[in-house]
Order: sequence, then C-alpha cells, then structure tokens
Amino acid sequence: MCRSIKTLRGSTEPVTDEDVRAAALQYVRKLSGYRTPSRANEEVFRAAVEEVTVATKQLLDGLVVRGTPKS
Repeated sequence: MCRSIKTLRGSTEPVTDEDVRAAALQYVRKLSGYRTPSRANEEVFRAAVEEVTVATKQLLDGLVVRGTPKS
C-alpha cells in the first residue's frame, strides 16, 4: 500500500506517532528510491526513518499555529 505524505500541521484530528512515522518513512523512501532497502542498506535506511521521525515531531511541537496556544 502506498501512502502519500499528508500535511500534519493544523490538522483537525490529533497527529499520532503513526502518522509522523508514516510520513517519515514515505520521505525516506522517496529520497532513497527504495520501497524496501537491500540488506546492505537496511540499517542506514531504518536509522534515517527514525531521525526524520524525531525531527518531524520536534518541528510540529515547535510550530505556532494561528489561533492555537502553544503547548
């Protein structure tokens, strides 16, 4: 199943960890050109997904959305 990256900021529904990880995975897949990496690239691929997931959470937590108090 192919999932498109959806906009997470300002969503009317709460953003889940699964949403953030799915977006990170899709981003890494797009950049690397791999849907599933080879064994030789599996470790670096997984590490990239985790790092992008963390960076995405930090970004979303730090953004100020108009009309919404920063938590």
